[in-house]
Amino acid sequence: MKKTILGELEEWVLLVVAASTDEVYGVPVMEQLQLMTGRSFTIGAIHTTLYRLEEKGFLASSIGGATTERGGRSKRLFTLTASGAQVLSEIHQMRTQLWQSIPKGKLKLLGLSTKPI
Repeated sequence: MKKTILGELEEWVLLVVAASTDEVYGVPVMEQLQLMTGRSFTIGAIHTTLYRLEEKGFLASSIGGATTERGGRSKRLFTLTASGAQVLSEIHQMRTQLWQSIPKGKLKLLGLSTKPI
């Protein structure tokens, strides 16, 4: 079976949505990514990524109610799908296997712990 490969931003956005306890929209995703990475993202890049992940079947969206702070406009709310959870699990397993394949001596050279991840 062919593995799904996600770009770095796709993976991060998917992880932020997965970590959210509720449906989430673009601005909180962008803010969380900026907080976690220390990098700046445009809302356009986040929305493009959210829509791309939805097209791939990893996210689902719905239209939330209109709010006064948004001038009566609705928000598009995103949630993780079963396929999205599956691809995150596959990525996690692959990364774990790759980390575990690094010889302990090299981990020490890199200044990293030799404890299991």
